Amino acid sequence: MKILGGYLKGKNYFMPKGIRPTQDVVRKAVFDILGQDLNGLSLLDLFAGSGSVALEAVSRGAQRVVCVEKDLRCAQIIQENLSLLKISTQEMDPKAWVIHGDVFLVLQHLNLQGKKFDIAFLDPPFELEMAKKALKTITEHDILRPACFIVAQHSKREILPEQSGRFSIIRQKEYGSSVVSVYEGS
Repeated sequence: MKILGGYLKGKNYFMPKGIRPTQDVVRKAVFDILGQDLNGLSLLDLFAGSGSVALEAVSRGAQRVVCVEKDLRCAQIIQENLSLLKISTQEMDPKAWVIHGDVFLVLQHLNLQGKKFDIAFLDPPFELEMAKKALKTITEHDILRPACFIVAQHSKREILPEQSGRFSIIRQKEYGSSVVSVYEGS
């Protein structure tokens, strides 16, 4: 896989076997919606897989990214990708963190720590249909800043609500068997 835009454009990174990666066309669409310049923003990448969305965000100027992944092998590959692309994970000034754990428990923990993000991206396994539950959990915790976005990539079979807490859907588009739903916070 390759980074599509920003200062790392064209750089390759590792893709774990057995996952459904966020397709290039979907990643491009997500960043067309969010903007090409994420300078100073923070992104939370849930069900991160290879970390492709977080890597793309760093390349486009995101100040901080946090990748949450339950599968240990995938979490290790995200760490390898960060190292390969020379993205700082140093404790003193990390640009990226990888959290190996259950998304729902991590969201509670981030809330208790008072962490805040500008963008949350979620792409749960389609066969488990967890996008609605993840969206509800995100909106129930105070981890997103007032002017923020939630981007959910989910199966066409899983219909997400028009409204979730203070978030309203502003755009939705189908890409093959998946849908990208974009929510904006008020």
